[in-house]
Amino acid sequence: MTKIGFIGVGGMAQAIIGGLLKARAFAPADIVVHSHQAAHYQPYAQRLGLTAVTSNAELVAASDLVVLAVTPNVAATVLTEIKPALTPQKTLISIVAGLTLAKMATLVGDQQPILRTLPNVNVEIGAGMTAVAANAELTGAARTTAEDVFNVLGSTTTLNEDQFGIFSALAGSSPAYIDFFIDSLSRAGVKYGLSKQQATQIAAQATLGSAQMVLKSDKIPFALIDQVASPGGSTVAGLLAMEEAGLMTAVVKGIDATVQRDHENA
Repeated sequence: MTKIGFIGVGGMAQAIIGGLLKARAFAPADIVVHSHQAAHYQPYAQRLGLTAVTSNAELVAASDLVVLAVTPNVAATVLTEIKPALTPQKTLISIVAGLTLAKMATLVGDQQPILRTLPNVNVEIGAGMTAVAANAELTGAARTTAEDVFNVLGSTTTLNEDQFGIFSALAGSSPAYIDFFIDSLSRAGVKYGLSKQQATQIAAQATLGSAQMVLKSDKIPFALIDQVASPGGSTVAGLLAMEEAGLMTAVVKGIDATVQRDHENA
């Protein structure tokens, strides 16, 4: 049975672990965890039945897939620390933002199979979107095994590393923007007499259904808009009012700001 280890158990690592357990992709005992704060990872592991170990080296030794899930400022130190324990039979998976395949190779050796990933928080419920990029050493069954970790958590897309910045904006940050849009719709519902709970449920379900329609249809979103917006109808009136208020421009400017900040932090 393949074992997966997580160095670091912050919010994204816990979202991935939670999604894997919900999907029954791994038995709890086959998920190995370690963090620099024992008070953080040991109670977490005990609660879920995970295997907690006392060092990063021990984690690497016990795992087939090693997920680097630390903050960017300590990633280089951790990779240097675990280099002696890594082998070409193990796959290193990074979820660290901004950490390139080339940088990782300089720290752990150019023979190490590596998968760079950028998942979003929706992996926790099996509806995630993850960008992946592999180095030349990760091929065949090993690459399939590594990518399948994220395929069971939603969808994956293979990108060039220079496209990870825009992916981060479109998939990583956008759940917050979509939540903001849903909340805006629900507040409009409250304005017209619905309870906040009712309005939020209605808006969220409509958003979910529309997203599924886009994914299942061979039409672009604007063509789907035309199916809803009857000539002279209320939907057209609403769309025109939103566009007059600058909805599309505001969305694009939001993505621009997200990408710009990502570049500044790189």
